Amino acid sequence: MVSAGGSMENPEGARRRFPKLKNPAKVWKNCKQQNHTNNTERVLEQEVLEQEEEQLEEVSRRLILREEQLFSQDPPSEEEEDQLQIDLEALSLQMWIAVQNIFSTSSGNLKVLRSAVASIRQQEDQDRRWTGCPVDRVPVWRPQKCLRTHNTLLHHMVESRLKEAAEDHCREMPGLSSPLKRQVCRMGRCVKEDLLTVLRTVQDCYLPQMDILNCFAGLFHRSFSARLAELAGSGLEPDDCSYLLFWINRCYPQDVLNHEDLQGRIKTACLGSLLPQNQLDCLEDQYLTHKEDKVKLWLNAALKKEEESWLSGQNPELIDQFCFSPLAIDVIQVMNGSLTDFSCVIRDQSEAQRITAHLDSFLRSYLSSVQQFMKGHHGNTASVIKAQLVCEQQLRDYITSQTGSLSERQRRHCLDTLSALKDCGYRCFTCPIHTELKVCLRQLWTPVWLDGSLPVVDSLLDFLNHQLMLLNDLHPDCRQSLLSLLHQDLVLQYVKRMMKSRMKSREQQVGGAQRMNDDAQKITDFFREVGCSDSRWLGEVLCSLAEVLRLQDPASVQLELVSLARRFPDLSDAHVSALLSLRTGLSAADVRSIRRSVEENRLLAAAATNERPPFFSTNERPPFFSTNERPPFFSTNERPPFFSTNERPPFFSRVKVQWIQQLKAL
Repeated sequence: MVSAGGSMENPEGARRRFPKLKNPAKVWKNCKQQNHTNNTERVLEQEVLEQEEEQLEEVSRRLILREEQLFSQDPPSEEEEDQLQIDLEALSLQMWIAVQNIFSTSSGNLKVLRSAVASIRQQEDQDRRWTGCPVDRVPVWRPQKCLRTHNTLLHHMVESRLKEAAEDHCREMPGLSSPLKRQVCRMGRCVKEDLLTVLRTVQDCYLPQMDILNCFAGLFHRSFSARLAELAGSGLEPDDCSYLLFWINRCYPQDVLNHEDLQGRIKTACLGSLLPQNQLDCLEDQYLTHKEDKVKLWLNAALKKEEESWLSGQNPELIDQFCFSPLAIDVIQVMNGSLTDFSCVIRDQSEAQRITAHLDSFLRSYLSSVQQFMKGHHGNTASVIKAQLVCEQQLRDYITSQTGSLSERQRRHCLDTLSALKDCGYRCFTCPIHTELKVCLRQLWTPVWLDGSLPVVDSLLDFLNHQLMLLNDLHPDCRQSLLSLLHQDLVLQYVKRMMKSRMKSREQQVGGAQRMNDDAQKITDFFREVGCSDSRWLGEVLCSLAEVLRLQDPASVQLELVSLARRFPDLSDAHVSALLSLRTGLSAADVRSIRRSVEENRLLAAAATNERPPFFSTNERPPFFSTNERPPFFSTNERPPFFSTNERPPFFSRVKVQWIQQLKAL
């Protein structure tokens, strides 16, 4: 309680006198000129604050001067010493009141704070002046340790503000479902708002060397950390655990400490994490275990729902007149949602592989379910498989676009599984066609084919056209991929049949070569008309082989085979020998010379490119139907990259010629 004479009466009855305000009459004179309204009270308060601002620094300076004068006496007056101590305590009280009001952003309070900080600095300087003096000559109140008291006061103030924020139930937190979430959010906002206040207003009241912003940042960090550690140790529900990690790993370091106004000003490296490492690891493991269980549950539920729709006998829905299944979209949404949530919650992003591992497992189950379904006799098999081929395409697009979540091993396994799924689906449509292919092509290189009286290829293409009409409700991308496969299989069976033929005369060779050119043109035109333009290179195979048969000069045959080997590096020496065995009129020396020349040029071509492209393998299928890369024709109308060079995809590696291996000895 403050008495009329300017002194304060404490409960014990002792009186402590505050230094009088400078020119109080001026304050009261100004007050009388105003109406007794709220405006008058605010003006009075402002002028009182201005007086305090003027007096704190000045009073501190005068008290230090009195101290110097008093202790220059020998001995100092005890009465004056007691009075000086009382006045210093009064000054300290006013300084701490000013510091306590540090977040009151009125200009008057800030001016008083600035004066209080100057007083603290003066008192700290005076403490240092007495350092080293004899103890009996040092005032009993020295050292004042005002700076330490100031820092302690800030510590208690920060703890109090966070406690009030946590318990402020009046502040609405829309969208936060649990008390813990609301409590954490209120405290986090308090930290952010108070640090911005310190930056924008309070910081100017302090000297730069005091670094008051980082001082507050450290205090808030430690207090916030202690409260979060207490919450984390209380046993959290999965949703609360996720939200707590979101604040610790994402919101606090990015949105608070790295706020656009605070960025680069706070020494974040000195603060560390909000939780101890072991406690944080436990929370993250709890979150990941729960997320893994949820992802596994959601994916299994999606697959089960899809299986039930297959077995119901109903056809898939049509979108834009094409068979469609929502399974891939459901799976992608599950994974995207989980990985997005994960990226905001977990520090080590490589831990995402714990979640994506379940995608790999799901795809294997998905493949197994499709294979099992195809073994049954269902009326909707064809339409279901058409929808699954669309799912395969969508899932492949998604997996190839994931750059950070999937490990390379996981990506490879997923794409291998999808390739197996696609091959399984294609077999549903190609197996009947393959049977007819073999039957029709048996007539190749027969007299009736050579003289043109039996239109083998025309009949086969008519059959294919009828079969392709059944694929009108297959998505165009999938349809084009299937057509490319059919085109390759047709040409492959054609070449295999040619390799097994026996030509006894030059007339047969020339006539057969002409017929091959005609057939190649018909096949190429057919597939171009049905929408498959990316495998025109297959026509080059037939035309090149026909040219090998037509040419009679050994040197010309050699040049043609060298050119063929350069364009198709999987054309082996066994294939060359088999082709040469079809011809008549070549001596053993010619055969050896041609084989040697082809091999030498093959080695030169390999040395020039340093490395054989990965698609020139010895697989039974072309690499874009068995590797992890999606066929280029799914994503572009242009030729695949390897079509722009002189080399072509593997073809001859699918033509088995073991039956002429003995020719290598020639």
